[in-house]
Amino acid sequence: MRACFWVLALGLILLTGPATADNYPTRPIRLIVPYPAGGSTDIMARALQEPMAKILGQSIIIDNRGGAAGTTGANEAARADADGYTLLFANNGPISIAPLLQKGVDFDPLKSFVPVSLVSKAPLVLVANEKVPVNDVAGLIAHAKSQNKQMLYATAGPGSLGHLSTERFLNQAGLQMVHVPYRGQAPTTLAIFMGEVDILLTTTSDTLNEHIRSGKVKLLGVSSPGTSPVAPGAAPIGTALNGYAVETWFGILAPTGTPPEIVEKLNAALKSTLSTPQIRDRFLSYGVEASSSTSAELTAIIAAEIPLWRKVIQERNVKAE
Repeated sequence: MRACFWVLALGLILLTGPATADNYPTRPIRLIVPYPAGGSTDIMARALQEPMAKILGQSIIIDNRGGAAGTTGANEAARADADGYTLLFANNGPISIAPLLQKGVDFDPLKSFVPVSLVSKAPLVLVANEKVPVNDVAGLIAHAKSQNKQMLYATAGPGSLGHLSTERFLNQAGLQMVHVPYRGQAPTTLAIFMGEVDILLTTTSDTLNEHIRSGKVKLLGVSSPGTSPVAPGAAPIGTALNGYAVETWFGILAPTGTPPEIVEKLNAALKSTLSTPQIRDRFLSYGVEASSSTSAELTAIIAAEIPLWRKVIQERNVKAE
């Protein structure tokens, strides 16, 4: 009798495992956004909310968990049950950079999560104040080297993607400039417009684009490997600085241990959503390019960039706040 009981129990376990994945989801899905409401990550997550819910047949609840450069929300997602009902909408910041700089990070970027898919990617744009007498990247490098006084560059804060990307640019170009940190992107845009700093390497925004169109800010280059629809007409920085390329990525991740069948179902829903003209156009208006991927492709992106940022942090002695 006891032997029969265990055979039946094992049979039920084997039967219910695949059935759970096949029937997923049977209740609402929580999508943790590790930033406050209203930011670019939050806006993209909310754009996906309704179309993905229609495909999956269950509502998606956005849960904003900001703090500690995005690692508060990432920590919570990493501790969640690996059942597909808690997901993380993340980017380079909390996944590839913050763990190298921040204290209190309880997750391993490559071991605590299984990537579901990319959602979007965006280059950074290199801009200069109108008073800087250059019009392209090569001109900026030559001008900076000819100055007796170091130029000033702005960032959205120590340890931010813009900070590390600028330090990498300076390192490859053989330049030294003075770092002027601000609290967020909006103040950096005002700083470059007002002439408080000379250059800024940042993601695009409507306000920054308006300043570029007005001529108050000069667009010198874009950090993507090739030209980008996010910054039409901008030449890649890599054409003047061989090998330089940086892109912000946004993606959805699940706790490690989430069944592969569930990851595949979520991946398919994302791919379908991101392929629609409505979402692609909407994302371009946000300054990002809709872009899906396989789980393995996003894993490879994360694995490749962590040592790159570690090298920049060590060589340029970058410290977080």
